[in-house]
Amino acid sequence: MGHVRYPTTGACVEDDAQPIMVNYPKKGIALVHNGNIANFASEKNLLKGAGRHFASSCDAEVILNRFAQEMIRSKNNIWKAARACMDKLDGSYSVVLMTGEGELVAFRDPLGIKPLCYAINNKRIVFASESTAIDINNMTVTGDVKPGEVFVVSRNKVHRRIVKKSGRRAHCMFEYAYFARQDSLIDGRLVYDVRFRLGEILARSFPVKADIVVAVPDTSKIAALGYSKVSGIPAVEALTKNRYVGRTFIMPDQSKRVSATFLKLNPLKSAIKGKKLVVIDDSIVRGTTIGPIVRMLRKAGAKEVHVRIACPPIVSPCFYGIDLPTYKELAAYKHSLEEIRKMSGADSLEYISISGMVKAIGKKGKLCLGCLMDSYPTPVGQRLADEVKNGRYNSAGRCWEKIG
Repeated sequence: MGHVRYPTTGACVEDDAQPIMVNYPKKGIALVHNGNIANFASEKNLLKGAGRHFASSCDAEVILNRFAQEMIRSKNNIWKAARACMDKLDGSYSVVLMTGEGELVAFRDPLGIKPLCYAINNKRIVFASESTAIDINNMTVTGDVKPGEVFVVSRNKVHRRIVKKSGRRAHCMFEYAYFARQDSLIDGRLVYDVRFRLGEILARSFPVKADIVVAVPDTSKIAALGYSKVSGIPAVEALTKNRYVGRTFIMPDQSKRVSATFLKLNPLKSAIKGKKLVVIDDSIVRGTTIGPIVRMLRKAGAKEVHVRIACPPIVSPCFYGIDLPTYKELAAYKHSLEEIRKMSGADSLEYISISGMVKAIGKKGKLCLGCLMDSYPTPVGQRLADEVKNGRYNSAGRCWEKIG
């Protein structure tokens, strides 16, 4: 098993690195997961009370200890242990684990919030949270682990079973908007196609007279192509990205995010000077990087800067794997559209609508839109939002580490 995840519970320390292991049952279990457990604090306390020990602050260890506890209770029945995890854990989780007896197990939360796909050929089976991991192993995606489904691979045989059915789906819209690679397939949708449609819808919804379309690299490049196609305005790579600087959104503090913006982007002055620009970005979350980008473009000689955002306003926290635990850090919660436009310095600013986002993804009624609508698909997620909003949780930071 291999694992890369920016932490939304715990810290960036060695003890929190996955896989996380216990020594029993089944001669030991090693586990990795993608997502976030909303009832992390209460589950951890329950498991501690039952005698389970913790060596990390990562929520993967909560899943692991819950699974191990349920394996002992069910006399090593993997199906029952996975079902018990689904009954007790609130949040998003795509899980892959291995036992010391050679079994490979994969399961996904009943709402399918986070992606998990697989590939099978006559020699091997691979599970991955992004299909590109399967591509680079020279295999073809067979399908997706269904919400509430468990795979057990043992003795060269693959067994699968849906152990918990849910009456709804809640796939994370932000995977399509930002997190996933453009060449990934998520539940049958190619991310490239979704982002291209986002740009097309933006162009039809919010046209503007301009000379060039400029993407804020890299995630918004495909949306910029869609905007260019519909509007007829040429797309120009007028912002060059420093390939050695990573994603600013996932950096641990605001000062690092802002300084990294200037290290990350450099304007192509010859393409910008004297031009009217339509600038496409994937999202505005905290609202602290769009202003420096607009100022950068104006300094490079832009005549006008019109900003178009390929994600609706993010107005509420996420408890399922995006590190946005509070309302007060979100630009669209604190400010009106016009206030954000003024703060950014743009000549105009528009976001795609929620209906436009849903149309682009093509999964009406099957998306988690909690951060867009302040309405959450799980009971604990909704309760956390209510407690944060109503001031019953007064501390800054990740409420799921304290309550839930």
